[in-house]
Parts: sequence; structure tokens; C-alpha cells
Amino acid sequence: MEKKSVLKKITGSREALLAVILIIMFAAITVVSPSFLTPKSLMDMLKNNAVTMVMSLGMLCVMLVGGIDISIMSTLALSGMSIGMLLKYEYITSPVLAFAIALLIGTACGLVIGLVISRADVPPIIATMGFMYIYRAMGYLVSNGGEWASAKALGTFKNFATSKLLGLNCVIWVIILCYVVFFVFMKWTRTGRKIYAVGSNANAAEVSGINVKNIKMLVYVIMGFLAGLGGALQVSIYASAMPDMQQGGEMDVIAACVIGGVSMSGGRGTVIGALLGSLILATIAKALPLVGFDALWQNTIKGILILVVVVVNVVLQRVADRNALKGREM
Repeated sequence: MEKKSVLKKITGSREALLAVILIIMFAAITVVSPSFLTPKSLMDMLKNNAVTMVMSLGMLCVMLVGGIDISIMSTLALSGMSIGMLLKYEYITSPVLAFAIALLIGTACGLVIGLVISRADVPPIIATMGFMYIYRAMGYLVSNGGEWASAKALGTFKNFATSKLLGLNCVIWVIILCYVVFFVFMKWTRTGRKIYAVGSNANAAEVSGINVKNIKMLVYVIMGFLAGLGGALQVSIYASAMPDMQQGGEMDVIAACVIGGVSMSGGRGTVIGALLGSLILATIAKALPLVGFDALWQNTIKGILILVVVVVNVVLQRVADRNALKGREM
């Protein structure tokens, strides 16, 4: 058997390509700003981008079945604002209970969206657009028309984001746990394989005995659950709860998945790809202020860099596909 060159091995794996891009970015940024590649800087980067990284896993599941969800940050705001107000007025004081309530609200929001899409056959973009406005409005209603919960009002709940376990910030542990669980779930469970099957060919999946409607509903429930978790993390990390938090942030979650190689048409994408896409996006967000770009230019440059990363990834993937075809030739 012909031994593959290192270049062919790299271009033959989308995840390897993304890892190479990430390493190049790290090296380039470190040359300009040596303070970037320090443990504290990297931990801060992960912590500040924890919401996007965690919610990218839910978007991965949604996009794998050919769906989309642009209501996720409204769900985040509703769940985060709800626990913020409960803590502010001392209806609850336990951080564990606050997390549980946020997860329950997020899951309920995802279930409603999943039912509308899977049972009523409403296109995902239309359904989630509607719920984006509904859930955001509900967040304002919960806030009594615009109140917010400050750090003082949150009590001990805000301490979660500053606490450490075995020398590592608790928020980082949440990220690690989520990615480990989803890696196992998507790779080695029947339900995970069913999600891929539905995204690859829904008709064939239905013929083979898979309940396509239930799978489509499930991915939105998962997305809602992680949006609820994101809401709790957002409130704890930034020590405040506001009804307009993370407005527009759904684009970062979608971008992280797209950069990670998740197909918009469904059936293709991995947990590792979502992780690498999230890390690339987090690196870009961290690097721009470090290299001295004005805040007004940061979104423009961020958009350009995302496009460049995606285009390079697509071009190299085409090279990989051509290499794969050549390998099949007699």
C-alpha cells in the first residue's frame, strides 16, 4: 500500500486543515502580541467565548438535519433574565436551582420550536424567526419592561464563573464536559447516528424505520437545553442579567459551525469540527483588540477573516476530494 505524504494526510481531513489554520493563527498573533499565548490569556479567551462554544454543539445537531435556529439568543435571554429576576427578588438563592430553572426554560423553548417545525412542517428559518421575536419579547416582559439584575442582586450565583475546580475555572469544565458528552453521543450512540442519517437522506431514514419527526424535534430540544445553559453561563460570567443580552450573537454560533465544516444542507459535520470552528472564532475575537484594531473596524475585519478561513477550508477540501478520487482510480 502506498504511504500517504504528510500533506495528503492533512488535506484529507477537514479537522486537520482547521487545526493547521488555528496553529498558524496562534503563531501569527503571538509574533505581534507575545502576551496572547499565555495560560491566563487562553483561559480568559475560552471563558469569554464559552456561550458560543457550548451553543455551537446544539447548532451542530440542528444543522446536521438540515435545519437552522436563529432564535437561540432570544431563548438565552429569556432563560438568563428569568433566573436573574428570581435571584434579584430572592425567590431563589441556590445557584444549582438557578441553573436547573434556566435549563428547564431553555428546553421548553426548544421543545415548542421543535413541535412547530416537525409537526406543522413550518420551515425552520420562518419558525425560528418568529420565536426569536417572541422569546425576546418574553425576556422584556420578565424584566418588568427593562429592569436588569446587577452583580449585587445575583448573590452567590455569579461566583460560579470565578470559582475553580482542580485548578481550572468551572466555566472551562462546563465546556470540556459538554464536548466530551457530545463527542460520545454523536459518535457512538444510535440516536447520534440517526441524526446523521436524517440529515443525509430523510426519506431513506424514514424507510429504514427512523422516526424523522421525532429526530427533528429532538435536535431543537437539545439546542434549547444548551441555550438555557448558555443563559445561565452568560449571567454568571458577566455578573448581570439584561433582556437584550447576546442580541445578534446567533450569527457567531452559526459561523462557528460553518467554519468547522458543518454543512448547511445537513448530514455532514463533527463535534471536533465545531470545537475547532469555535476556537478559530474565539481566537479572532481575542486577537483583534490585542493587535490594536479600532472597535469600529473589528466586526469588518472579523467578517473578512471568517470568509478567508471558510474559503481556504473549502479550497483545501476540494483538493482533498480530488486526491480521494485519484486514489480510487485503477
